[in-house]
Amino acid sequence: MAARRGDRIQARRILGHTMQVERATPRAPRPSASVMLRRGDEILICHRVSTVPSFPDYWAFPGGGVSRVDKGALDSHPEWFPDRDEDERAALVALMREMVEEVGLAPSKNGIEQVSPNLRDLVLRDKKNWLMAVENGDIGINCDNLIVFCERTTPPLAPLRFRNHFFTVECNVEPILDSGERPEFDEYRWATPQQLLHEWMNNEIRIPPPQIMILRELCEGPMDNMIMQMSKSPKRENVRIEFAPGVECIPLPTDTLPPSTHTNCYILGVPGGQRVLVDPAARDSQALNMLRSKVEQVLDSGSEIVATIFTHRHRDHVGDVEAISEIYQAPIWATSETLETIPQSKSHRTLNEGDSFNLVGMNGEVFWKVIETPGHCPGQICLVSEAGIISADNVAQVGTILVPSNEGDMSAYLKGLYRLRELEANLLFPGHGPVVTNPSRLLTHYIKHREKRHEAVFSAWKSGLRDIPEIAKMAYMDTPDAHPLLKLDQTQSHLKALRNEGRIQ
Repeated sequence: MAARRGDRIQARRILGHTMQVERATPRAPRPSASVMLRRGDEILICHRVSTVPSFPDYWAFPGGGVSRVDKGALDSHPEWFPDRDEDERAALVALMREMVEEVGLAPSKNGIEQVSPNLRDLVLRDKKNWLMAVENGDIGINCDNLIVFCERTTPPLAPLRFRNHFFTVECNVEPILDSGERPEFDEYRWATPQQLLHEWMNNEIRIPPPQIMILRELCEGPMDNMIMQMSKSPKRENVRIEFAPGVECIPLPTDTLPPSTHTNCYILGVPGGQRVLVDPAARDSQALNMLRSKVEQVLDSGSEIVATIFTHRHRDHVGDVEAISEIYQAPIWATSETLETIPQSKSHRTLNEGDSFNLVGMNGEVFWKVIETPGHCPGQICLVSEAGIISADNVAQVGTILVPSNEGDMSAYLKGLYRLRELEANLLFPGHGPVVTNPSRLLTHYIKHREKRHEAVFSAWKSGLRDIPEIAKMAYMDTPDAHPLLKLDQTQSHLKALRNEGRIQ
């Protein structure tokens, strides 16, 4: 859909103008920390409440980001943790404060201990009280047994990124969850990595991608041996980004509209089984090399790539088909509208509403169904399974979706949003940005936003305005910073839909 022009993207011509949009750049990651508390062969995992903005209803380790309070505490105490590097020191401060807040625990010379309810309440009311309690000797900060066993950095697909230190330590006491007004966790359990991975593979629980990688590694041997092995040389690379069982993501750098910087290429299926690549959008050398490396991993696992699926025909999803075909060969599956715009492969399959396919794996097969949602682009499809929905360019966790006036259909787009919401998916796997963990909430937001804008354009027309820039100015009064040509284009899309609905002439 877009082509690079220096630091700008030339999207298309709108109202006789070439639209130039500033390229977005991935945000720098913020330091953060998590802790895997161990009790024998079991680890502690906590359930995040449904109201938290990040990973609601997921099971995760306690932890959080380094705050200004944490940085201030470290500046006040340069003597803390002298044998750790600066990143680890900051991560430790954040972790110890977060442990008090989230699970009521603190590391003392006698091991992990429960924090008194009164002290914890003080910290929950104001983070600064944690430092006061530490300085008074009421809360411990002993780090002797806290070891780093891996690091992970949020991939560039996410608007908010973290460089996370994963610590681990033995714990022989029970956590205490906060029952106040804004708790982060509402349940906890001790379980083996094998148990948790089994439940996740069966779509019974949700676990963040970095922790899935950790669980997989822990399952390779006895707990103590694996911790020792992992801590000697902590891994820092995201070898696999698994949003759900059988749904792996490769964020490929593309020329796409901001705030996105990457297009999500999905690999469906499990290692050793049949695999499908969805939207391998690689075009430049960096993206092609990333794709090549991942394809080699897939093939080395014993898998067969049975097809490439393109959700729609935009350049930031199709990529360079000829260059991709030099990396791997597979039949291309897409709608007729998409197939018409790309070089024909020796074998292809035209996808239509209601089509389906099964991917056979080591533990059975997974059923995927095709549904059409053509509002953003003619011939756009989504893929539906028990794990969730590959939702293409219908929604994004951050930003909005452009419905181009020249080829989009605003009415069809809204119908598609309603349809996706009715499916009550467990997760949405969008074309850009992080996984959508609360599909119903986000889809409802999109529907309300679009319908409100639709009525604002209609009101502007009804008031007597006929000049498109004037209609756009009135309809977008609440978003004065929106790109002027994007506002014009979306206004045109709404006007086109209103004419088709018979509401304006």
